[in-house]
Amino acid sequence: MAEKVIHAIQDDYHEDFSWCYGCGRLNKEGHHFRTGWEGEKTITTYQPKEEELAVPGFVYGGVIASLIDCHGTGSASLALHRKNNHEPGDGAEPPRFVTASLQVDFIKPTPHGVPLKAKGKISEIHPKKWKVDTEVFAEGKLVAKGEVVAVVMPDSFLKG
Repeated sequence: MAEKVIHAIQDDYHEDFSWCYGCGRLNKEGHHFRTGWEGEKTITTYQPKEEELAVPGFVYGGVIASLIDCHGTGSASLALHRKNNHEPGDGAEPPRFVTASLQVDFIKPTPHGVPLKAKGKISEIHPKKWKVDTEVFAEGKLVAKGEVVAVVMPDSFLKG
């Protein structure tokens, strides 16, 4: 894969919140999506696994939806972290987001065997709620797009 996120926001999530099947670095079976900045947009690149098929030659749509979902929450975390004057890797723990809403539109069948690139544009809706519009590309062609409304993880998720 030509592009790679060097220091992803997920690298800095607290251990207690690093188990997500999509982006959790501690989940051995997960996808390990990693989200970082590319200018003012966010990116996540992913090489689908051999078994992540819909039909031979094409990626299972659930993987694409998961990519958009985790890219959205990671992008929101990046945006609020930056708003708080921090960047990934600076030692400050980033805020953790969860998905309030996920919409996915499949534009065309996604070829298997090539890297996927999610690019996100972020808008703040409220201090604790962010909207991320994501486009997913395979071989430079738009294959899916989606919208995530992400909210700061509620206190009820925290161990007391």
